[in-house]
Amino acid sequence: QVQLVESGGGLVQPGGSLRLSCAASRSFLLFNHMGWYRQAPGKQRESVATIAPSSNTNYADSVKGRFTISKDNAENTVYLQMNSLKPEDTAVYYCNFFPPVEQYWGQGAQVTVSS
Repeated sequence: QVQLVESGGGLVQPGGSLRLSCAASRSFLLFNHMGWYRQAPGKQRESVATIAPSSNTNYADSVKGRFTISKDNAENTVYLQMNSLKPEDTAVYYCNFFPPVEQYWGQGAQVTVSS
């Protein structure tokens, strides 16, 4: 099983920024299409951003222009830079394959945007 570990969540004021990290096993990102997902309480989990092995990226309309997904193959880490955060961004954020594979959902990282 490939281990994916999210970190970097926290409490931030509206308009603030956070950077999430997703640590993967060695060389994992060379061969796998990855995604960031989020789920607010009582809502369905949704895709936020994806990044291919080529580093081609896609974003949900709700985060375009504010969030940036990137990766560092040498560090085996996927990042989600989150700028201009809004209260509606509050959710637990997860990384997984794209499309996601059920067995790899982890605990996620809590992001709370509130004044």
